Amino acid sequence: MKSVDKYKAFYNLVPDSPIIMKEFGYLCLDRWIKEGHIKEDTNLKELFGFDDHPFELFNLGWCEADFCPFFKEEVIEDRGEYEVVRDYVGRHVLCFKGRRSGFMPEYIDHPVKDMKTWMDNVEWRMNPNSPERYINIDELLGKAAKAKAEGRIITQRLVGGYMYLRSLMGPEELLYMFYDDPELIHACMRKWLELADGVIARHQRGVELDEVFIGEDICYNVSSLISHDMIKEFLFPYYQQLIKNIKSRQKKQDIILQVDTDGHVESVLELYKSIGFNYFSPMEVASGCDVVEIRKKHPDILILGGFDKRILAQGKQAIDREIDRIMPFMKKHGGFIPTCDHSVPEEVDFEDYVHFRKRLLEFSK
Repeated sequence: MKSVDKYKAFYNLVPDSPIIMKEFGYLCLDRWIKEGHIKEDTNLKELFGFDDHPFELFNLGWCEADFCPFFKEEVIEDRGEYEVVRDYVGRHVLCFKGRRSGFMPEYIDHPVKDMKTWMDNVEWRMNPNSPERYINIDELLGKAAKAKAEGRIITQRLVGGYMYLRSLMGPEELLYMFYDDPELIHACMRKWLELADGVIARHQRGVELDEVFIGEDICYNVSSLISHDMIKEFLFPYYQQLIKNIKSRQKKQDIILQVDTDGHVESVLELYKSIGFNYFSPMEVASGCDVVEIRKKHPDILILGGFDKRILAQGKQAIDREIDRIMPFMKKHGGFIPTCDHSVPEEVDFEDYVHFRKRLLEFSK
């Protein structure tokens, strides 16, 4: 079955349809290259039998807002083997000297502290009408239209409201702001909506969307990071308006709405379903997500993820036990894409991962 037909079957929850082959991401590639298993230019799609991915429109942020212009990155302070750097979205981060990616830095400061810093530092960087945002728009939409004509799925990705607010203010400071300065939160979210709606409207003039994918990261290991009341007050009005606007510009009104929650998805699943979200990821096992049990409770949702990244490091027998527990049941019910529940860890042996992919290929036909 062609990749596009697999996606259509997946979106329609067709029972016992061939499973789509893809992966969340990798933290292990440098090790595998060093050990000689792969090269820097190895085609992982061919190596592991992955399907064609949807064509994704990325230019609305993911873990941070898509500023235009971004902040100028510069070293703020030298701390010996560490340095404090202002990053491209205005945060001050403590990182290893000369190495600013591939690990979680310490976030020291954020650009928004009050209405003045919001207006001075950030608000003007989120103008949906900035010509610089659209320098390559014709080329991008040309590629998207070609992909659409070839039958590929078109997905619009964007940073979710909670993730966006957290990147502006910091996770702890944001919690205070919900109480101390709710108007600032609403001002930030109004601009989020204005930017997202403006850019997506421009995209929709060139191509019809099949899916909208929001990066939210709103859950931790037992619950959501903010209350349901806060989600309803500060996020959902803007989500609902954006969804309404997107659908109004579609020839077909139905559209897949995916949210990447991280953490314990069941703490917010019904809440997000209530405004139309029908696709959830990445189902972190360490946070209590069991895709088999979630499928039993929610037969109507689409699911991506759910394979315990820790089990991949425990060898072939452990991998087989988990595949045998999950895959026959999930394939029977449809609407499931198995991936690692975050990027494949560095400690996973190449041979064990190859075994994992070969076993999953048994369910791709």
